[in-house]
Amino acid sequence: MAPSSSNSSLKLHSFKLHFCLIGLLFGVASAQLSATFYSSTCPNALSTIKSAVNSAVANEARMGASLLRLHFHDCFVNGCDGSILLDDTSNFTGEKTAGPNANSVRGFDVIDTIKSQVEKVCPGVVSCADILAVVARDSVVALGGPSWTVLLGRRDSTTASLSAANSNIPAPTLNLSGLISFFSNKGFTAKEMVALSGAHTVGQSRCTVFRSRIYNETNINSAYATSLKSNCPSTGGDSNLSPLDTTSPTTFDNAYYKNLLSQKGLLHSDQQLYNGGSTDSQVSTYSSSSSTFFTDFANAIVKMGNLSPLTGSNGEIRTNCRKTN
Repeated sequence: MAPSSSNSSLKLHSFKLHFCLIGLLFGVASAQLSATFYSSTCPNALSTIKSAVNSAVANEARMGASLLRLHFHDCFVNGCDGSILLDDTSNFTGEKTAGPNANSVRGFDVIDTIKSQVEKVCPGVVSCADILAVVARDSVVALGGPSWTVLLGRRDSTTASLSAANSNIPAPTLNLSGLISFFSNKGFTAKEMVALSGAHTVGQSRCTVFRSRIYNETNINSAYATSLKSNCPSTGGDSNLSPLDTTSPTTFDNAYYKNLLSQKGLLHSDQQLYNGGSTDSQVSTYSSSSSTFFTDFANAIVKMGNLSPLTGSNGEIRTNCRKTN
């Protein structure tokens, strides 16, 4: 027997309602992040953060890259929740001693300073996770790069994960296929991966990370490799630093991509972006157009900032970024 029209109508209404609920669930995180989240509760938050970042970068240009990296290493591990800032406790081992972070990630003191300044202006309002997101933008701007609108409203995690940090941050030893799949698992296209890699236009890396490349690989400019060996011996000197962008290491520009065209990528993973593979054309585009790179980088980092944030009543607003309340 054919169903009555009233039954059909009821089922259709039920289906639509179910579909709408699914849509609401998927849209919750991004809908709760807003550029004006602190407009009424802490109107001076952004200016306070910007002033502190400018001061820190003026004091040490490298700090801009370090602060940008904190946001990346935070977001890729269980979302942008400030978990990277937590010190170890008796209940969990944090992310600071994970392979990609130990003796490498830095800038925690600067974040502490910024947090204390923001707490004085409006206590218990602005999360550490949001501070990281804003600091990343302000650091790029301070180094001459693009600006973008930071969406806000993230809350802070109450735990951290050493194992997640060890497995969710892309290694500098990855080949192109590995990089593409790694970023794809986080929802990024290959194009967005190439754009985000441009963060390596600033900052430095330790000898232990690029030693194998300069002594064993052939797709590297020989004069460039030789110049690096003086500060990175085949044994010892593990912590000796070299700039990721040999041309303009403290300026956020498109020189990183120009360097790749001449086989001057410091890390194995850097040169993989321009090594006869599918991303060569994207590198070429960015090397000839800084404006295209800036636009794509800004869009990709906003997308990164939307990775699994804690919102609403989830998480907390830490008083001290290093420990839970």
